[in-house]
Amino acid sequence: MQQYADIVVPIARGPFTFHIGDRADELTPGTGVEVEIGSRKRYMGIVWRLHDDKPKFATKAVGRTMTCVPLLNAMQMRFWEWVASYYMCTLGDVMRFALPSALKPSGLSEEELRRDEYRPATVSHIRLGSAVRNAEALHAACESLKRSKAQYKALMELCSHFEDGGLSGGSLPRSELSASSQTIKKLVDKGIIETYDEEAAVLAATREHRQKYETATLTPAQRKALDEIRHSFDTRECTLLQGVTGSGKTEIYMHLIADMLAGGRSVLYMMPEIAMTSQLVARIRAVFGHRVTVYHSKMSDRHRAEVYRRLLASDGGELVLGVRSAIFLPLPSPGLIIVDEEHDASYKQSDPAPRYNARDCAVWLAHASGARCLLASATPSIESYVNATGGKYGFVTLNERYGSALLPRITISDSLRAFKRGERRLHFDKALLDRMTATLARGRQVMLFQNRRGFAPWVECPQCSWVAKCPRCSVTLTYHKQGGRMQCHVCGYSSTAPAVCPKCGTPSPRMLGLGTEKVEEETATLFPDARILRLDRDTATSTSRYEHTVTDFERGAADILVGTQMITKGFDFPGLELVGILNADNMLNFPDFRASERAYQTMTQVAGRAGRSGPDGEVVIQTSQPDHPVIRQVQTLDYEGMVNMQLAERSIFGYPPYGRLIKIIMRHRDERLLNETAAWLAARTRELFGNRVFGPHAPLIEKAGGESFMEIMLKIENGTSAAKVKERLAKIISAASRHANYKRVTVFCDIDPQ
Repeated sequence: MQQYADIVVPIARGPFTFHIGDRADELTPGTGVEVEIGSRKRYMGIVWRLHDDKPKFATKAVGRTMTCVPLLNAMQMRFWEWVASYYMCTLGDVMRFALPSALKPSGLSEEELRRDEYRPATVSHIRLGSAVRNAEALHAACESLKRSKAQYKALMELCSHFEDGGLSGGSLPRSELSASSQTIKKLVDKGIIETYDEEAAVLAATREHRQKYETATLTPAQRKALDEIRHSFDTRECTLLQGVTGSGKTEIYMHLIADMLAGGRSVLYMMPEIAMTSQLVARIRAVFGHRVTVYHSKMSDRHRAEVYRRLLASDGGELVLGVRSAIFLPLPSPGLIIVDEEHDASYKQSDPAPRYNARDCAVWLAHASGARCLLASATPSIESYVNATGGKYGFVTLNERYGSALLPRITISDSLRAFKRGERRLHFDKALLDRMTATLARGRQVMLFQNRRGFAPWVECPQCSWVAKCPRCSVTLTYHKQGGRMQCHVCGYSSTAPAVCPKCGTPSPRMLGLGTEKVEEETATLFPDARILRLDRDTATSTSRYEHTVTDFERGAADILVGTQMITKGFDFPGLELVGILNADNMLNFPDFRASERAYQTMTQVAGRAGRSGPDGEVVIQTSQPDHPVIRQVQTLDYEGMVNMQLAERSIFGYPPYGRLIKIIMRHRDERLLNETAAWLAARTRELFGNRVFGPHAPLIEKAGGESFMEIMLKIENGTSAAKVKERLAKIISAASRHANYKRVTVFCDIDPQ
């Protein structure tokens, strides 16, 4: 009977079916095989299912086997299926993102595919030949080599590395023998020894585990929190740790990690952005040494492939530090998943598919694999906080800073009042300038936060009000003084700044707004003797440059650090006393129901950098809305007040956590066709879901990269089956993809949009 295999390939489609002849014993789920899609394109696909259900269409034969061991284990396959189902994408979408590029070669011919195929680094090994693995034969071989001194010496050297002389088949890396290649070849030709290659990544997976790690002594408050977490893990799979900034949450993680590694279980430690936490990585390496594996997108494709294959070959006891993509690694024997700064929006991938939230994936994966998940933050997401206080998760708090450090004093500066009274120089209020002057005079450090990079967020003509905009996106161009160019921060378009207005010819258009580049320039004007560093995506162009800036500020080689959100998390600068937030209004005046929550989180996180090593930390927030509830909640660190205020608003409108959201997104270059498709989809969706459907409407960024966008929002009440809603929605989108006109429009869903 003919047998078949469903094969997943890295394109936005479900599995393809191929016939496999009599190779059923050779192929197993998770194995990589060569397949041909269409007339020419060749891929490495993954065997997903073997069966004898003959399809109603002609099938091609599956090609050669490309991996000697499966690339996915059973747990990963379950996880991929859940991600594809929950986030309404295909297994091909998941494969395209989850596997390192080097492990999924493709090409237009067999030659191209082989050229792109991953070839693992190998280590040459030597052992006794099978014919001499008994005492009598080995003795005879030694006798025969007594006239060949070099060969005899090489054989004796090999045997000396083993208690039984190598008779049991023990091997040795070739590099550990001093014999020449010519000598080794002669011994191989005689059958006395044999050589073979073993994959370096697989060898690395067999490293010895250290059972004891020297973790720091905890304070009574930390010890209490650790005990509560352990107790919570006895009855709950997921626990939320809410610890104020500087409370020493990392030391608690260290003890939990040590517990798991000592038992041979693996740990995944996730953080929002690996480059932002070089200090943290160094601290963890200092304790766990070679057990630490770092994984992120800045690594080379080959390096990521080696990490993936090593973990695949390991039997446990691994510690992986990574960003959101690390959730797809084949973690052996998982025991604990830590999601640090769990509130951070960067855990959610918005594009391309799968549009997943790594935090939510971590909770599911811990449940499915029998591991435990620890979510941690000083300012948890409202959804996680409600789950914890409602009993779904365990809940542990840590409300005091480590050592003698106190929470910083927070001062609100009314920028409008300061302007009217003449107490404002450039973009700095007198309240902030006075404190900066005093702080620098004491030899302490200052951090200035402005969440816009560049020099000026927009360029405008004072005469006709022309504004420089990106020709491909519906956003203004940001002026970067270094290089004298205007850049689009959405698609990367760049052009020179105009000397005159292109519309009316007025010379010297105005540079308006405030970016970190201008903050740096103004700070240098106001404090000419201060040593100033800037940390944003324009200066941190590589991991080494980023780390150089952080290290310089940490060791006191600079007095003032200016930066964007890059400076808000993961840092512990002992000399930092004062933090200035230059324009809090940017965060508050944003058209999103999460704006207040995120503004509170960002300001609290950046404020938490101040005074971590002493009692003198201070924060100044400049705002034109000093009486805004969120500003006051930040000043008093009233997290519960912020949550209660937001919950009261969200309950009225059915926003999370009182409901679920699905965003239907459409894009196309033809705006007329896009609008027609959006109206058709909205009408079909309303037929099923009624007044739960909102839109269609243009998003905040209506156009990006030359394509226009439209959105439809669907709200799902708690208690409604999200799976059934998605199933019905998928049918509507499928109908659009078959429509004679609308099929040209790209339509996709964003589940739980952030």
